[in-house]
Amino acid sequence: MSTITFKTHQLTCHPDETLLDAMLRKNIDVPYNCKSGSCHTCLMRSSDQTPPVKAQEGLKPTQKQQNYFLACLCKPDQDMTITLPDAADKFITYGKVISKHPLSKDIIELKLECNNPLSFKAGQFVNLMKPDGVYRSYSIANTPNKNNIIEFHIRILPGGQFSEWIYNDLAIGDQIPITDAKGNCFYIPERQEQGLLLIGTGSGLAPLAGILMDALEQKHTGPIHLLHGSKNKEGLYRFNEMKSLAEQQQNFHYTACISGDTTPETYTRGRANEVALKKITDLKGWRVYLCGHPDMVEQTKKQAFLQGAAMQDIYADAFFLTPRS
Repeated sequence: MSTITFKTHQLTCHPDETLLDAMLRKNIDVPYNCKSGSCHTCLMRSSDQTPPVKAQEGLKPTQKQQNYFLACLCKPDQDMTITLPDAADKFITYGKVISKHPLSKDIIELKLECNNPLSFKAGQFVNLMKPDGVYRSYSIANTPNKNNIIEFHIRILPGGQFSEWIYNDLAIGDQIPITDAKGNCFYIPERQEQGLLLIGTGSGLAPLAGILMDALEQKHTGPIHLLHGSKNKEGLYRFNEMKSLAEQQQNFHYTACISGDTTPETYTRGRANEVALKKITDLKGWRVYLCGHPDMVEQTKKQAFLQGAAMQDIYADAFFLTPRS
């Protein structure tokens, strides 16, 4: 029998009993629905042990790597400490502002030096908190490094209480609380011959830039297509950097898309997601990453699936699906 620790509870799983059944037997209130591994409502995370293989059936590779599992399929074979997926919202370190400069007229690059090492993967997100307790989620735009520096691309929204605070009040040397890194939108070095399709709008380039650099650093051999969209060329920040990188890396292809009325030379006319799905019509076997406007993300997830991409291979973090300020 295995002993399971969950919040203030300790319970024992009987032989051949699922973790969910053991928790319900003890009247522990946890979310669940189908009890067959289909709905993923009972998703949980082990903070100290690798879950049984059976308990991770149907999960994305990125979720497996972070020790997520389904309680309804889990028959523990060892003691475990477990949490709900959203339980890792504790502010665990502080970041000192070391640079803040504009990338475009409404997007700034913010770099923080963490007081303590932060475990993360490029493309994941953390919460940052103001002194008044208001916090927002932002994607990490760089790969892990020995200097404990993390980079964000933050869009300044008119009237946005958090983004305007960063723009107007946050100064070099200031300290800002940071949570654990979360999210499944990151690169994993398996099936390195697989095609990668990265589609982003606005500051959605941030996680995609990190994922791109991670894939290149880990010698991904398959084709990598990055399509970045905006209404005008001013919104396509880092254009020259991405264009230069595409010239240097044989398997990397960069397309800058403009959806407005005027399309200068070297740019592609149209919305980034529509251009991408016309460019690559058969997505079977591809891995797809989507970051940006919620409507674009939802629409493209459906269309990518219809064009052959497996749902397991389509990545878009949940916090992109709600407006941020």
